[in-house]
Amino acid sequence: MTRRRRLLALAAVVGMLALSGCLGLLTGGSVPDQRLDAEPPDGAYAWNESVDDDLNAHITVRDDATFSAVYAVDGDEIRLFRRDGLGGTNPLGVRAVRYRYPNGTVINGTQLRERGDVDQTRDEVVIELPGEGDVEGDRIAFSADSTPKRFALPAYVNGSYELVLPQNRRTSLPVFGDITPAPASTSIDDRGRQHIRWDEVDTDSVIVQFYLPQDVQIFGGVFAVFVVIAVGGLLYYRRQIDALRERREEMGLDVDVDDDDIGDDGPPPGMR
Repeated sequence: MTRRRRLLALAAVVGMLALSGCLGLLTGGSVPDQRLDAEPPDGAYAWNESVDDDLNAHITVRDDATFSAVYAVDGDEIRLFRRDGLGGTNPLGVRAVRYRYPNGTVINGTQLRERGDVDQTRDEVVIELPGEGDVEGDRIAFSADSTPKRFALPAYVNGSYELVLPQNRRTSLPVFGDITPAPASTSIDDRGRQHIRWDEVDTDSVIVQFYLPQDVQIFGGVFAVFVVIAVGGLLYYRRQIDALRERREEMGLDVDVDDDDIGDDGPPPGMR
């Protein structure tokens, strides 16, 4: 009877986890329709930039720590994930998924799931394309969350990339900015956005650390204040030492004793 009660209790716990959605964290699950069909940022994706420039990936980073990406997939599927730092992966939280046929027709995420597939496991999101993965025309696009002042994402496809930073962000100053892998070129458009271009990306990830110019100014101001405080503290310490030395001299405590004078009176009492 005890064993039966334990099995019933275990079944009840599993049922509660399934009802609460916690079990989905272990077994994966479907991406909700409202996420798939959400409106893309700015109302549309950069299809033309990707197709006209013959790019394999075009990524736009926004100042609200989100990004939009358009990929030309060389194959019939794309697997979207983020590395967790422990050797594993987690599914990328995609939303506003769109697919563009080579003839320019665009369908939303739920239509894509009907004609291809959009499946989420505990490790990744797998999108199966309804077309043939023709890099000359069809594209897959989605949006997801990024990180303030740092963009890092696995390179889902090889080939040419372009990444556009938010307005007035820069990467040129060491420590504050960095680009991995090294780009083929960078440029600033008339809106003050930095464009980073790679002719060929064959690394595991694309990582860009960027900053606002005022961030450097703020850091410089804080560093200057720190230096002033440090120098002031050092001068104060030296003055205190000098004042202490003067007081000791006035009290006759600083009397030099020559080594030759030591031992002239013979050994201490009791040892003669």
